[in-house]
Amino acid sequence: MNKKLANTEAHDALFQAILSLETIDECRAFFDDICTIKELQDLSLRLRVAMMLNEGKNYQEICAATGASTATICRVNKCLTYGEGYRAVLDKTTDEQ
Repeated sequence: MNKKLANTEAHDALFQAILSLETIDECRAFFDDICTIKELQDLSLRLRVAMMLNEGKNYQEICAATGASTATICRVNKCLTYGEGYRAVLDKTTDEQ
């Protein structure tokens, strides 16, 4: 588990709520309620950056296609390289396609 995120009951309740969602429409409704528009845009952008990095795109290509800053791309790349979360999602979503 990532040491950045404390294992608290509140976090576990949030993650359990997310895991209970079964459809895109349920996810959309939940995240529309729980996140601001900006927060949802930022989360979506980070995942898109991770997907593009996973496809072998370079920073300039990603920046041009997404408008993401090089700082954001660098941070996502670091998490993709040394973390577990992006990799787990990318491995699962790549298998589904």
